[in-house]
Amino acid sequence: MKPDGMIAVASNHDPAETTRRVERAVTARGITILARIDHAAAAAKVGLPLRPTQVLIFGNPKAGTPLMQEAQTTGLDLPLRALVWQDEAGRTWFGYNDPGWLARRHGADRGTERVLETMAATLADIAREVVGSAP
Repeated sequence: MKPDGMIAVASNHDPAETTRRVERAVTARGITILARIDHAAAAAKVGLPLRPTQVLIFGNPKAGTPLMQEAQTTGLDLPLRALVWQDEAGRTWFGYNDPGWLARRHGADRGTERVLETMAATLADIAREVVGSAP
């Protein structure tokens, strides 16, 4: 199952390496990583099992601000985030919200087409770099 607006691609790397590759790919583009949330570690602290599941929150005000200027509620979904998880078959995935879907969700898709195209292209480039062939 893939939720509406989510882009998910299988990774050729384990969850830890996929997460490291996300960090490198994002920061190499001058985008700031603001937070890292390890859901599996949090679950383990309360005695619950969870396969590797991490969220990285990252952004660039030059990209996100125009969307919030159009519709401030976009701030609920910004900064952007990526999810790295391992499914029940042991496959690692990299997922993120489609910027166009986020903008449509908040009515911020008019007059922001150029920003959205750039965001979408950047995320697609990051995804290709992150999940690429094994070393």
